[in-house]
Amino acid sequence: MSAALMTHQAFKSKASAVAAITLPTMAQPEVTELPPPVRRHTPLVERYGAEITAFFRHVIPVVFGLALFVVLWAIVSQGSSLPGPLKTWHSAVVVFSDPFYQKGPNDQGIGWNILMSLQRVGIGFGMAALLGIPLGFMIGRFQFLSSMTAPIISLLRPVSPLAWLPIGLLVFKAANPAAIWVIFISSIWPMIINTAAGVREVPQDYLNVAKVLNLSEWKVFTKILFPAVLPFMLTGIRLSIGVAWLVIVAAEMLTGGVGIGFWVWDEWNNLNVEHIIIAIFTVGIVGLLLEYTLMLVARRFEYR
Repeated sequence: MSAALMTHQAFKSKASAVAAITLPTMAQPEVTELPPPVRRHTPLVERYGAEITAFFRHVIPVVFGLALFVVLWAIVSQGSSLPGPLKTWHSAVVVFSDPFYQKGPNDQGIGWNILMSLQRVGIGFGMAALLGIPLGFMIGRFQFLSSMTAPIISLLRPVSPLAWLPIGLLVFKAANPAAIWVIFISSIWPMIINTAAGVREVPQDYLNVAKVLNLSEWKVFTKILFPAVLPFMLTGIRLSIGVAWLVIVAAEMLTGGVGIGFWVWDEWNNLNVEHIIIAIFTVGIVGLLLEYTLMLVARRFEYR
């Protein structure tokens, strides 16, 4: 017992001696602070290079195309009675400086004529949409109705729009409703055909599931058919508005009154060719805006 106690005390004394030895402290390295990084401003070309390149890739061909058109127009007008671009531009400045003047029932500015034509197009096109879109849904949904209407649509769709004008004059006894009738009968076919084609594209499995779930026809329409057919329907609407705006000019030339078509014909009777060219460009720009607006709407609902 005493020997073990002595051994323990000797071990403690050695451990104390070891603990008493102080190790030399190592010198700590000096830490030098780095200066803050200098911010480099990225040039606009590097930041937006892809966008700028894409912009010029689309704009430059358009500019060259328009410039080539103006040059060819100027060359052709040199050796003929066709007004050149510069003369037409000066006339356009005069026409659009006061587009809403009124000097009588048949002497009004180009602004009133455009608005009257748009009003006729809106009424005829709206009536065609109210009838054509539901009819297209029914034709695409029911095979019997599709087979029954197919020969009628195939027979009447290729008829020239102006061929319907005498029928409208005979039935309505007035020029304005006759022009609206021509727009209606000309713009209804694309909506019927495209809507029916969209209904036929709906997968049969969806309709089978609806049959198993015993869904009503209204539920089938709102939950299955309408969302699937919407892109086709909007395509038909876009085609129809182009046809309607195309037809109204020819119809108004024959019916008279206030409208862009009548304005063109009246300027021809006055041998004012510059105003006719202005009307041609105006019709094209308005038609382009209508179609572009409907294309934006179609992209908004294009989720397929």
